[in-house]
Amino acid sequence: MADPQAVLEYRRGEFVISTSGARLNLDVIHEFLTNCYWAKGIPRQVVARSIAHSLCFGVYDGGGSQVGFARVVSDFSTVAYLGDVFVLESHRGRGLSKWLMECIMQHPALQNLRRWILLTRDAHGLYSQFGFSPVTAPERYMELHRSNVYDTP
Repeated sequence: MADPQAVLEYRRGEFVISTSGARLNLDVIHEFLTNCYWAKGIPRQVVARSIAHSLCFGVYDGGGSQVGFARVVSDFSTVAYLGDVFVLESHRGRGLSKWLMECIMQHPALQNLRRWILLTRDAHGLYSQFGFSPVTAPERYMELHRSNVYDTP
């Protein structure tokens, strides 16, 4: 099995996608997540902890500034959860989201998994290009969703 901790880098034009945790900019990631619909108000320390326990993909421009992010939580054998996928508004429309998904789906440590899971409100078109589809048996799925967890001290 491929080592999920091995750093991989992908290059396309002026952009780089890297799995190096050392390159991640927590300020950029937290700023985006705390203002997005799925993690509104998320505390910085929660973002840091989620990054520490995930396989992360950062997208960087030619100057090395972080412009996108995604993380995968997995046992690297059977299942993976894809979350916190974003490209900053200033860099959208350049195919970076699709390229980010290509890199994630091709990562050697994420091959031959039985199940991938993600949640999205508005990016179905992107994810369907990679084989994601609506849940076929929703009656089998359960969740414990604490929508206001970041509102409490």
